[in-house]
Amino acid sequence: MSEHLPADIKVHRRSRLLALTYPDGQCFELPCEYLRVYSPSAEVRGHGPGEEVLQVGKENVNIDAIEPMGHYGIKLRFSDGHDTGIYTWELLHDLGSRHDALWKRYLERLAAAGYTRHD
Repeated sequence: MSEHLPADIKVHRRSRLLALTYPDGQCFELPCEYLRVYSPSAEVRGHGPGEEVLQVGKENVNIDAIEPMGHYGIKLRFSDGHDTGIYTWELLHDLGSRHDALWKRYLERLAAAGYTRHD
Protein backbone atom coordinates (compact mmCIF):
# COMPACT_ATOMS: atom_id res chain seq x y z
CA MET A 1 0.00 0.00 0.00
CA SER A 2 1.07 3.53 -0.70
CA GLU A 3 2.01 5.84 2.12
CA HIS A 4 -0.05 8.47 0.25
CA LEU A 5 -3.32 6.55 0.21
CA PRO A 6 -6.15 8.98 1.04
CA ALA A 7 -8.59 8.03 3.76
CA ASP A 8 -11.39 9.83 1.88
CA ILE A 9 -12.00 11.12 -1.65
CA LYS A 10 -14.95 13.34 -2.55
CA VAL A 11 -15.93 15.17 -5.71
CA HIS A 12 -17.61 18.51 -5.06
CA ARG A 13 -19.34 19.00 -8.41
CA ARG A 14 -20.76 22.44 -7.71
CA SER A 15 -17.37 23.92 -6.81
CA ARG A 16 -15.55 21.56 -9.24
CA LEU A 17 -13.09 20.28 -6.64
CA LEU A 18 -11.68 16.89 -5.74
CA ALA A 19 -11.09 16.69 -1.98
CA LEU A 20 -8.49 14.26 -0.69
CA THR A 21 -8.20 13.68 3.05
CA TYR A 22 -5.32 11.67 4.47
CA PRO A 23 -5.12 9.63 7.69
CA ASP A 24 -2.72 12.19 9.20
CA GLY A 25 -5.36 14.93 8.74
CA GLN A 26 -3.75 16.52 5.69
CA CYS A 27 -6.31 17.62 3.11
CA PHE A 28 -6.06 18.88 -0.46
CA GLU A 29 -8.87 20.42 -2.49
CA LEU A 30 -7.78 20.19 -6.10
CA PRO A 31 -9.71 22.00 -8.84
CA CYS A 32 -10.92 19.76 -11.65
CA GLU A 33 -9.30 22.10 -14.18
CA TYR A 34 -5.96 21.65 -12.43
CA LEU A 35 -6.28 17.87 -12.43
CA ARG A 36 -7.31 17.89 -16.09
CA VAL A 37 -4.43 20.06 -17.30
CA TYR A 38 -1.92 17.98 -15.31
CA SER A 39 -3.37 14.66 -16.44
CA PRO A 40 -0.81 11.83 -16.47
CA SER A 41 -2.02 10.80 -19.94
CA ALA A 42 0.22 10.73 -23.00
CA GLU A 43 -2.29 13.09 -24.65
CA VAL A 44 -1.26 15.77 -22.13
CA ARG A 45 2.28 14.81 -21.14
CA GLY A 46 3.45 13.50 -24.49
CA HIS A 47 5.85 10.59 -24.75
CA GLY A 48 8.93 12.42 -23.51
CA PRO A 49 10.36 15.69 -22.23
CA GLY A 50 9.32 18.70 -24.28
CA GLU A 51 6.29 16.93 -25.77
CA GLU A 52 3.78 18.27 -23.25
CA VAL A 53 0.59 19.67 -24.78
CA LEU A 54 -0.78 22.84 -23.19
CA GLN A 55 -4.45 22.29 -22.33
CA VAL A 56 -6.70 25.30 -22.89
CA GLY A 57 -10.40 25.90 -22.38
CA LYS A 58 -10.68 23.61 -19.35
CA GLU A 59 -12.01 26.21 -16.91
CA ASN A 60 -15.43 24.56 -16.54
CA VAL A 61 -14.40 20.91 -16.73
CA ASN A 62 -15.76 18.67 -14.01
CA ILE A 63 -15.23 15.09 -12.89
CA ASP A 64 -18.03 12.79 -14.01
CA ALA A 65 -16.70 9.57 -12.48
CA ILE A 66 -13.87 8.06 -10.47
CA GLU A 67 -12.74 4.53 -11.21
CA PRO A 68 -10.46 2.65 -8.79
CA MET A 69 -7.31 1.27 -10.41
CA GLY A 70 -6.18 -1.59 -8.20
CA HIS A 71 -4.51 -0.47 -4.99
CA TYR A 72 -2.35 2.16 -6.62
CA GLY A 73 -4.64 4.94 -7.82
CA ILE A 74 -7.71 6.10 -9.71
CA LYS A 75 -8.83 7.01 -13.19
CA LEU A 76 -10.80 10.22 -13.52
CA ARG A 77 -13.43 10.67 -16.22
CA PHE A 78 -13.83 14.35 -17.03
CA SER A 79 -16.87 16.10 -18.46
CA ASP A 80 -14.94 16.95 -21.65
CA GLY A 81 -14.61 13.22 -22.39
CA HIS A 82 -11.00 12.87 -21.27
CA ASP A 83 -10.53 9.61 -19.35
CA THR A 84 -6.99 8.39 -19.98
CA GLY A 85 -4.12 8.35 -17.54
CA ILE A 86 -3.95 6.87 -14.09
CA TYR A 87 -3.62 9.20 -11.12
CA THR A 88 -1.49 7.20 -8.70
CA TRP A 89 -1.72 7.98 -5.02
CA GLU A 90 1.80 9.42 -5.21
CA LEU A 91 0.89 11.66 -8.14
CA LEU A 92 -2.25 12.98 -6.43
CA HIS A 93 -0.30 13.74 -3.26
CA ASP A 94 2.40 15.46 -5.32
CA LEU A 95 -0.19 17.53 -7.20
CA GLY A 96 -1.68 18.53 -3.85
CA SER A 97 1.67 19.36 -2.28
CA ARG A 98 2.85 21.43 -5.24
CA HIS A 99 -0.49 22.96 -6.23
CA ASP A 100 0.49 26.62 -5.90
CA ALA A 101 3.72 26.32 -7.90
CA LEU A 102 2.21 24.11 -10.60
CA TRP A 103 -0.88 26.31 -10.95
CA LYS A 104 1.32 29.38 -11.31
CA ARG A 105 3.35 27.60 -14.00
CA TYR A 106 0.17 26.66 -15.86
CA LEU A 107 -1.12 30.24 -15.78
CA GLU A 108 2.26 31.50 -17.04
CA ARG A 109 2.18 29.00 -19.91
CA LEU A 110 -1.36 30.09 -20.83
CA ALA A 111 -0.32 33.75 -20.83
CA ALA A 112 2.75 33.00 -22.95
CA ALA A 113 0.47 31.24 -25.45
CA GLY A 114 -1.82 34.29 -25.54
CA TYR A 115 -4.75 32.46 -23.93
CA THR A 116 -7.05 34.21 -21.47
CA ARG A 117 -8.93 32.03 -18.98
CA HIS A 118 -12.70 32.56 -18.69
CA ASP A 119 -13.93 31.59 -15.21
